[in-house]
Amino acid sequence: MERESMDYDVVIVGGGPSGLSAAIKLAQLFKESKQEKSICVLEKSAEIGGHILSGNVFQTTALDELIPDWKEKGAPLNVSVKRDVLKFLINDKLSVNFPSFIMPTMQNHGNYIISLANLCRWLAEQAETMGIDVFPGFPASELIFDGEEVKGVITSDMGVSENGDKKDSFQPGMEILANDYVILSEGCRGHLGKQVIKKFKLDEGKDPQHYGIGFKEIWEVDNDLFEEGLVAHTNGWPLPNDTPGGSYMYHAENKQILLGLIVPLDYSNPHLSPYDEFQKWKSHPDIKKYLKNGKRLSYGARALIKGGLQSMPSMEFPGGYLIGDNAGTLNFSKIKGSHTAMKSGIEAAKVINSNLNGEQKNFDEHLKTTWLYKELYQSRNFGPFFHKFGGFLGAAFNAIDQFIFRGNLPFTLNHPTPDHACLKKASECKKIDYPKYDNEITFDKLSSVYLSNTYHEEDQPCHLVLSDPNLPISHNLELYDEPAQRYCPAGVYEIVEEDGKKRFQINSQNCIHCKTCDIKEPSQNINWVAPEGGGGPNYPNM
Repeated sequence: MERESMDYDVVIVGGGPSGLSAAIKLAQLFKESKQEKSICVLEKSAEIGGHILSGNVFQTTALDELIPDWKEKGAPLNVSVKRDVLKFLINDKLSVNFPSFIMPTMQNHGNYIISLANLCRWLAEQAETMGIDVFPGFPASELIFDGEEVKGVITSDMGVSENGDKKDSFQPGMEILANDYVILSEGCRGHLGKQVIKKFKLDEGKDPQHYGIGFKEIWEVDNDLFEEGLVAHTNGWPLPNDTPGGSYMYHAENKQILLGLIVPLDYSNPHLSPYDEFQKWKSHPDIKKYLKNGKRLSYGARALIKGGLQSMPSMEFPGGYLIGDNAGTLNFSKIKGSHTAMKSGIEAAKVINSNLNGEQKNFDEHLKTTWLYKELYQSRNFGPFFHKFGGFLGAAFNAIDQFIFRGNLPFTLNHPTPDHACLKKASECKKIDYPKYDNEITFDKLSSVYLSNTYHEEDQPCHLVLSDPNLPISHNLELYDEPAQRYCPAGVYEIVEEDGKKRFQINSQNCIHCKTCDIKEPSQNINWVAPEGGGGPNYPNM
């Protein structure tokens, strides 16, 4: 197909914190060295921030480096953390508090409760004032190779029907070519990042990557318990001990509470529904009381990377770099990935600038000299402790590791089983009966998806591609009671019966781009690819 093309010196795929930080740092460095270099940022969402979802208690370390005068420039950091609370939920009624000092990584003095989506919108504004081209609504669907080197990307075709025909509105995607480097900053489980990791064996010798699914709701409340600046985290109930996740509840500005649950995707019981675990968690008295007289404003879910240092692939490939959650830079012991993602983008920009000036720096080796690597090293046993010892003992061992040894234990644990291979057969596991939704604190999936402002053009090729269309019924239904019905947080996958036969139905218009199916499907039969530009959720301030 004949396509129009545009040339840039550096092409960045993904308008999240890592990609925008890389763009801004590059522009700063090029300006200092008086180089005339062009930079573009491609973002699949219809607007910058539209697909960004994060807790988010924000550590300013990387922002301080990137834009030291961010306060004067109006960065949307308005609520500083005033108090930390740590709880272990024993059951559906009881809990016990822990002093926050036993987990230094969970102390948030000096941090801010923010909307990461709004911070990214602000970063995009800073980028554009520096001459960087920022293009929302342009998902990069394919990589362009010159031999073995990545030389650019192709944006998605627009106006293709469900059966692959060109509609009257058809517009071919463009070739966006990079004279110097391509940076992939797509976030967790980016589909182009997945390709380069596999093609160039960037994860050779590493543990498989590990993930969780993170839920988030924003509530506006009117009660005396609201405490602006409060940061609370819980462990334990409702998740089983062999599925140790955790929750967050942040009291932000305008009497809004940001709350959610993170469920690890290495769980073994195929009957488990992460969405329903989240809804159930809200019914605990220690959580429910804060939502009194409240109204739910927003809902979303997104996979997050938590494998840590042992699972990080090489971040350098022929023609470019992986940065941010595309490579797995989240610091799991802090439950924070924004500052580390930004730092990876800043350091990628430094390496690019050095290499363009004649130095030959290796990105992976360079990162080892930064505080980013030190943070990830000190957090490296956090996830494996939970996996090996469960919720309660895992938390105890992590407290010892972080409080006494400051993350410097003389050994490194591993988690060698990929998340999709952790499922047991349905016949070997106990079924889980979840309570009915009360429509006051707990809600069904479809009403939740409505709050995510999700929209896809219905007449387009399905972006959830099955390698074997028969496998969900012939294999997964019998062995695992088809877990896609439950692990998807948006009701995308259903088993429907027609004329006495069961059929696997994909409601792709519901997809909120969390990537859980791409990760957890036990046979790796589902491949998430970019839909038509602008499709998906449109989060206002998540």
